[in-house]
Amino acid sequence: MTDATPGAEPALAVPVAPRAPFPAVRFLYSILYGVIAYFVVNILFILAFLQFIIVAINGRVNDELKSFCFSLVQYLWELFAYITFVRDEQPFPVGNFPKPV
Repeated sequence: MTDATPGAEPALAVPVAPRAPFPAVRFLYSILYGVIAYFVVNILFILAFLQFIIVAINGRVNDELKSFCFSLVQYLWELFAYITFVRDEQPFPVGNFPKPV
């Protein structure tokens, strides 16, 4: 037999924290940024091939193209960082485009 009276609440009820709502807007932005990342990766491969051609012809890399590729790689990192919740700041279409170093 139990000592509790019928209808009595337990003495040590643990409060349950409310769940945060599903981040639907972030989900939609993540899909958009995933599509943009797909195109950026393809552009980077094309630019890498172009840089190989320039090195074959001139014997040295094009510094302007190298700087632009560096900015694209930083932008790609920002896209993936937002998609994977590493950072909360939105990349280029909403935020700023990364500046070359």
